[in-house]
Amino acid sequence: MAAGTNRKISAASARSHTRRANKSSGLTLPSGIFPAVLLLLLAGLVAWGYQAIQPPPPKICGSCDGPPVTASRIQLRDGRHLAYQERGVSKDVAKIKVVFIHGFDVCRLDDVIATYTSPELVEELGIYFVSYDRPGYGESDPHPSRTVKSQAFDIEELADQLGLGTKFYLIGYSLGEALYQQPTCDYWSLRVAHYAPWLTHWWNTQNWFPSLGATRPHVLSREEREVMAKLIAKGASHREHVRPQGEYESLHRDLNLGFGTWEFDPVEMENPFTGEEVYAHLWQGDEDTLVPATLQRYIADRHSSWIRYHELAGSGHFFPHVDWMADTIVKTMVNGKQ
Repeated sequence: MAAGTNRKISAASARSHTRRANKSSGLTLPSGIFPAVLLLLLAGLVAWGYQAIQPPPPKICGSCDGPPVTASRIQLRDGRHLAYQERGVSKDVAKIKVVFIHGFDVCRLDDVIATYTSPELVEELGIYFVSYDRPGYGESDPHPSRTVKSQAFDIEELADQLGLGTKFYLIGYSLGEALYQQPTCDYWSLRVAHYAPWLTHWWNTQNWFPSLGATRPHVLSREEREVMAKLIAKGASHREHVRPQGEYESLHRDLNLGFGTWEFDPVEMENPFTGEEVYAHLWQGDEDTLVPATLQRYIADRHSSWIRYHELAGSGHFFPHVDWMADTIVKTMVNGKQ
């Protein structure tokens, strides 16, 4: 028969015992857990940031998930396709052949010179026009490693495959920025394109900081507003043909190319027409609010021996759309006069 022992426990002793029991049953975190959690959060943040700056895959024209091919195209030596459009007289009978190079956020269909040159002048001079989609625009394949130099080679191949011969004219429209005269949104977008091209897509699709602005009606000159109103009234827009392969392959790569590091410095260029009576003609509106005249004046002054500078008083960025302007540009180009 077992015997028990009765003990009396004071209330104070019971409370103390309970506190010790509760204290010993609390959660104890392993040593070093906080640095591990911080490291995990940092890794997650880096992964999120990496994903955020990645551009979407291109929608290649003619691919199973891309837009259809509707334009005439050639295949270049590297396998890419270049889309083009021909206008004017047939190249087989043409006396003057012109390759038009479109600007930012437009395509081969926006050949403003071919559009506004009068039919009478086209027939009189026998002018053939061809415009093409620069890489990533319209129906031309993207070219991730394109440079200013590679675009010159694209034009060379286009001319060779179309049989334009040894002499033809080039007309380019738009591009060229006086950086410190740009609005804040454009200023920072262009700096990102120059110094951190890998951020260009993210910068121009995020909503935290000011990104590249579209045409800014509130700062357009009088002529620019008038021309835009006329174009809108005529429905003269090819917007749906400009970016079918995505904004990154067209606009954002174009920013990186146009405002990145070039293989040459335009200020230090030597006369490419040495020994020939040939000139480059540079046209500029003095009220251009998109591409201010400052840069063009400086370039033309540096190379006055072979660049003929034409500054148009009261004109803005869209001066080639003015009815009489295309004829003047073509006649000046062909005759080589001031």
